[in-house]
Amino acid sequence: MKSTSALLLIAAGTAGVAARDLLQKQHSLKRNFPVVANARYLLEKIGPELRQYIVTSNDEERPFSRDQRSWVYASSKMENNYVGFGTDNDVEQAEGYPIFKHRTFSDVSASTQTHDGEDSPLPCAKVLGAARGRRHAFRPESVVNISSMSFGSLSGNAVHALNEGARLAGCMQLTGEGSLSPYHRQGGDLIFQIGTAYFGCRDDEGRFDLAKLKAVVESAPVKAIEIKLSQGAKPGLGGMLPAAKISPEIAETRGIPQGEDCASPSRHTEFDDIDSMLDFVERLADETGLPIGIKSAVGDLSFWEDLADAMADGSRGVDYIAIDGGEGGTGAAPLVFSDAVALPFRLGFARVYGIFARAGLTDRVVWVGSGKLGLPENALVAFAMGVDMVHVAREAMLAIGCIQAQKCHTDHCPTGVATQNQWLSRGLDPTLKAQRVHNYIRTLRRDLLKVSEACGVWHPGLLTVDDVDLLLGARKATPLGEVYGYEPGWGRLGDEDAAAIIAVMSQTAPSGEDEEVPAT
Repeated sequence: MKSTSALLLIAAGTAGVAARDLLQKQHSLKRNFPVVANARYLLEKIGPELRQYIVTSNDEERPFSRDQRSWVYASSKMENNYVGFGTDNDVEQAEGYPIFKHRTFSDVSASTQTHDGEDSPLPCAKVLGAARGRRHAFRPESVVNISSMSFGSLSGNAVHALNEGARLAGCMQLTGEGSLSPYHRQGGDLIFQIGTAYFGCRDDEGRFDLAKLKAVVESAPVKAIEIKLSQGAKPGLGGMLPAAKISPEIAETRGIPQGEDCASPSRHTEFDDIDSMLDFVERLADETGLPIGIKSAVGDLSFWEDLADAMADGSRGVDYIAIDGGEGGTGAAPLVFSDAVALPFRLGFARVYGIFARAGLTDRVVWVGSGKLGLPENALVAFAMGVDMVHVAREAMLAIGCIQAQKCHTDHCPTGVATQNQWLSRGLDPTLKAQRVHNYIRTLRRDLLKVSEACGVWHPGLLTVDDVDLLLGARKATPLGEVYGYEPGWGRLGDEDAAAIIAVMSQTAPSGEDEEVPAT
């Protein structure tokens, strides 16, 4: 009797689906093949998950391959992240594959202990703000920091975990342009990001408010300020936050009204050229005493040429430049922007760095890279090209549970990372995930240090383009500097900075503390 009832229910349900498919007019496939056509749409919907776990090879999937994700997951859990039986990368056929040149003899000795180096300090090789004599210049304690991800794009629990993880790891977290939320206040050092909408430092009309900026940076451990000019995954594009997503907490954090769509302009209104931008930079630095940086993707180079010209006399300038590659991530962007606007990191960075190198300005700027640089080999290539620090975003998201479901733009992130859905975000335990962020950053720094030591230098900032070759399959290995047009000496630290970081790393000088830098 029960089986008969079950069969009747199944038959009735099937008939109902068939009737719906036959009567609807949106999908011709369903009208022509009722019921069975639904299997096609189901498979399409769960296709990314099927490919992720069943179909794709270890190195095939993008943005992050299974091998890359597995390394982050294992590192964040302090599990064995080593591999056996050799590389499964197609080294014989790959183009652009980086190879680091180890040295047989060196004064620098790399330990073979599994977890050795995770607790070693790995500070920035340059003092941020020293070149411009900022009152609160300091040496960042970590060359790896957590990149810009706003509360509103990420859940409160995710931001909480990242900030607490930053505190444990002794690194900094950028607030993202969504301002400084309560979840950013877990003790981790911060870089406050100013976007085009001036969230957190705007008046009722949406204009920049210096008094509000000073109040917010004084209320938390803000170490620097970053002016966001553009983002790698959506350069030259403003954003829209629909009214439905603006909770009371987001409204208070960003300083915007509820019940109204909030549009972010594509460009700043406080300045409209290099001259006015540098005036704005110096105004912020004078009022707060903090180092000021800019973040930008790379497209037209005239901006960078004009910036180098304006900084040449030393009277004004930015303290750091963060170059974001076009392969960087975002919560949501039009496909054409993610795919085809802005240069990839290595090309973009090389072009901007070359402009400043020809002007003799590279030592006066702290260089920051972002865009898939939270993986050891990518980060090490960036350091060899002249980067002083890397800012990591999606890799830190993976450390707190992201599974690369690529649903960030839908508000249905299944792991509670990139969503404002309270039911989904409750699944993310910020205390546990903070420890995983800590573990991931420590492990990344350890690998950066171990490869640097294998190449015979004390610190990744001492790597140069001469330490890396890029492969053209098994036919040719071309020096990194030759591929990207570097001239002799480019990508190297200045003598003073190099001596200082060697002293720190060889433990002849204290590390991990802010340095008092006299004003110039």
